[in-house]
Amino acid sequence: MNAKAKGYFLGALGAASYGTNPIFAIPLYKCGMDSESVLFFRYLLAIPVIALMMKARGRSFTLRKGDIIPAFAMGALMALSSYFLFVSYKYMGAGIASTLLFLYPIMVAVIMSVFFREKAGLVTAISIALALSGVFLISFKEGGGMVSLTGTAFVFLSALLYAIYLVYVNRSPRLSSMPTLKLTFYVIVAGTVMFGAMSFLGSGVKIPENGLMWANVVCLAVLPTALSFYCTTHAITLIGSTPTAILGALEPLTAVFLGVIVLGEPMTMRIAWGFALVISGVSLIVARGSISTTLMRIRRMFPKKTRNAHHD
Repeated sequence: MNAKAKGYFLGALGAASYGTNPIFAIPLYKCGMDSESVLFFRYLLAIPVIALMMKARGRSFTLRKGDIIPAFAMGALMALSSYFLFVSYKYMGAGIASTLLFLYPIMVAVIMSVFFREKAGLVTAISIALALSGVFLISFKEGGGMVSLTGTAFVFLSALLYAIYLVYVNRSPRLSSMPTLKLTFYVIVAGTVMFGAMSFLGSGVKIPENGLMWANVVCLAVLPTALSFYCTTHAITLIGSTPTAILGALEPLTAVFLGVIVLGEPMTMRIAWGFALVISGVSLIVARGSISTTLMRIRRMFPKKTRNAHHD
């Protein structure tokens, strides 16, 4: 598997695994845990998982002095992004919240265009339009209007912070050259410290009370945290911010699908059409390289006629 194909695969896997967040978090809410405690244990238990992965690959835990602030700043961004998303679950269905999170590719594209003068090609523009059309079909009520203004505000903040994270990791010379596992490890450590402080300053850490609750916490630590962060961060270094962000469409698809199957959330034709549009957008962005090559070959089959400058 070449680097580009590996990047697309990791981006898709990272997005899909992140979409499992609600099926593990919501049962914990129903058992009386708050967002801060859920996220604290989610991040805390992810630390040894990433540490073992680093040891297995022989990675060093040492940070250069100049890397400390950028790495922990990215950890704070990811922690806040996670927090706002988890809070939104209290105001709207998990599938809808995760779908609205997909606004972040637009934010990434705007940031890259405005601040870094990155040109978005026609295929990218079409794929974003398709995917966002699907997002809007899934996210709006049948009679019009958003499902929850408060929940929408929290998801918007989550998406914005995540977009900034994606762009900064890709553009920062220090972070883009840092081994993926090391960056993921310190992002999670920073998040653990932040959620520990938030719980301490709030109502205190609420500890899982039984085996089922612990199983949900462990799953949160492994799938949408350690695995997702690693895959996403590595994908950024291989294929860049914009393709990785657009592949994130698989996150709401996963969340909505699991919401219907596991949490009993409704499935309508409106949502089904939304699925189709989002999948089309993702497929298009993955295939854009081969599409461009094919179009170029077709164009070369019909060369433009040139006029002779002189006639006999």
